Amino acid sequence: MSSEGYPRRTLHLPHSPLFSTPVHYMDHNDRAYLSYEKAKAIGLSYDMTIDDLLSLSTKFWQLHNDPAVLLDGGAITLLTIQYNLCAGTIARYAKRRPELIPLVEDLLQYRKHGQYMMTELGHGLDIGNIETTATMTPSGDFILNSPTPSAAKFMPPTVPAGLPCVAVVFAKLIVNGEDRGHRPFIVPLNDGKQMCTGVESKLLPYRGGPHPLTHSLTTFHNVRLPRASLLGSLEKPADFHANLMDIIHRITIGTIALGCLALPFMQCYTTIGTLYSLRRQIGSPDRRTPILTFRTQQAPILNAAASAYVMQALQRWAIEKFCDSSLDGRVRHGIAAIFKGVMVQHSQQAALGVSERCGAQGLFAHNQMTCLHNEMRGIAIAEGDVLGLAIRLINELLLGRYAMPPTRDPSSLLARHEAGLFADLHNIIKNVPHHRSAEVNRLILPHCQAMMEAIGHRMAYDAAVAQGVRQPLIDLYVSSVVKLDPAWYAEHAGLGRAAQFAMETRAMDAVLPMLGELVKEMDVFAYVTAPIVSDERWGAFVGGLQTFEGNARLDDVFESPRGTLGVQPEMVRSHL
Repeated sequence: MSSEGYPRRTLHLPHSPLFSTPVHYMDHNDRAYLSYEKAKAIGLSYDMTIDDLLSLSTKFWQLHNDPAVLLDGGAITLLTIQYNLCAGTIARYAKRRPELIPLVEDLLQYRKHGQYMMTELGHGLDIGNIETTATMTPSGDFILNSPTPSAAKFMPPTVPAGLPCVAVVFAKLIVNGEDRGHRPFIVPLNDGKQMCTGVESKLLPYRGGPHPLTHSLTTFHNVRLPRASLLGSLEKPADFHANLMDIIHRITIGTIALGCLALPFMQCYTTIGTLYSLRRQIGSPDRRTPILTFRTQQAPILNAAASAYVMQALQRWAIEKFCDSSLDGRVRHGIAAIFKGVMVQHSQQAALGVSERCGAQGLFAHNQMTCLHNEMRGIAIAEGDVLGLAIRLINELLLGRYAMPPTRDPSSLLARHEAGLFADLHNIIKNVPHHRSAEVNRLILPHCQAMMEAIGHRMAYDAAVAQGVRQPLIDLYVSSVVKLDPAWYAEHAGLGRAAQFAMETRAMDAVLPMLGELVKEMDVFAYVTAPIVSDERWGAFVGGLQTFEGNARLDDVFESPRGTLGVQPEMVRSHL
């Protein structure tokens, strides 16, 4: 049972042969292809439908909160690309084009692999300048081309992986020599064994740290596409930017969906840190003391626990608001950006804090934490780079184009912090000649991410209070946020260093007795594979390690043909 009260749909997977077979000695290529099979197993556990994709059902959000991500982050990456981005984009057009429904069903049932190809080697955040072209021919077909090396589609794993693969590819639509803006096209990439004619995929070296994926550079060379491959109209849009934002709407959904993955990450860090710190003991044989006794060990674990519970409240609120179609679309996009920003922030803080307190054990991928930390680095970039999202959002808020939902408690510490930072930036921007001026570049942009995070911290506090999160957890969360900008609270809230420290100490003292209960309620132990959490698991892990033995002898270790231990007498004299 999840901490939200619904049954775990993937609880049968952790101990299945597919997921329980050790991969640490496996070839990276084999591991990458195994992730496709794991993605399929997780996806089919949800029996996702077209309506789930379009309505953003509870099941859709459950998938992006599933602790199965702890078992293989690469599998979840493949799955969210296939379901949310690829199938989700096509499903939107299938409402008017029922002939597309079988393709969506093939993707949902994993009869085909699906990819989503937007960003290019030369165009990441500036997607409005992507170069790939789809030129309409007199017969009504299209010719898809990558006109320059910088137009190569960057990152999507497009090499053959056993099943036929199709992609939603974004390109500039050219009709009669006229640029009519960007459009998505359905493009067959490979048949599972070899690439389709005119499609070239170059396998990139594997990323260091996370589960390996076959990230690629993909180019198109006079690829002929039928008229039906175009998703959308041939007409030139009145507003190119608005058209682009509309056709990539699943990216915004992905922004909040990927942020949801941080919750099981934080729950995992808390669980591993707690169990390891109880198991690991120091002292003489007759007076053994668990290292969890020490506040230096407790602090990152308690902070991770508090963040997990407060972020869970923020998640409920953010999803509800995001799915409210009566809200301004820009506000919904802003909520998604803020949510992702703070989820990534707190997840990465927990990863480093807890893993470092596990000593050398925290460095190894088999103990999950370093691997998950690297997975989150990718999540921070995917479906909207956090910094890029912050720059766009904060500038638009400062210009008064729209506003985020206000706080319920303007007197709270975090609401005052948010208001204070915003006022400082607003005073700057109202005195500059233009919002794209050099002054904004120097004085506003460097503070956008911190400003967005401050809004998120306040939203999280409000959500936690409204939903009845236990007060000690809220207090500890607030104290941890205060430590992110201690100077402001000292200058503007009357909280000096001693007061801030006392605030944190009181909160930790209150949360510590609850830690065992909190970990139990998180209920992710079945998905924790780190062997350091118990003696039983550690013994099984050591028993499965490659073992080297032999009968070799080294008889000349202490023998020297010249001088003592091989040192020449002349050399000894020269150093006297």
